[in-house]
Amino acid sequence: YETFRTEEEERIKAKGQDVKSSVYFMKQTINNACGTIGLIHAIANNRDKMNFETNSSLKKFLEDSLSMTPEERAKYLETYEAIRVTHESSAHEGQTEAPSIDEKVDLHFIALVNVGGHLYEL
Repeated sequence: YETFRTEEEERIKAKGQDVKSSVYFMKQTINNACGTIGLIHAIANNRDKMNFETNSSLKKFLEDSLSMTPEERAKYLETYEAIRVTHESSAHEGQTEAPSIDEKVDLHFIALVNVGGHLYEL
């Protein structure tokens, strides 16, 4: 996997990549939040199939950030209290101890999403 991923990354850097503008993507700037980011990617790219509660914090976050760049979405998430609190409480409920926020982690959660008939790894 690592070999393929490295080769694919080099190919994309050299030739570019065609990504539909309808793909919702955000940068990850919060350490050890890849699971939360992956879930946001999965839900955001399927929001037309979702039934959100009226006062859903996640629905509001997605609506507010829809027109933002991936970098702006990341900064917005850093300050979005409802998702931060949910992320932190969920991280403490798992069966394994979560790494400290400063610990370097080489494994990550990703999301595979189908947008307009194209598969994206986010």
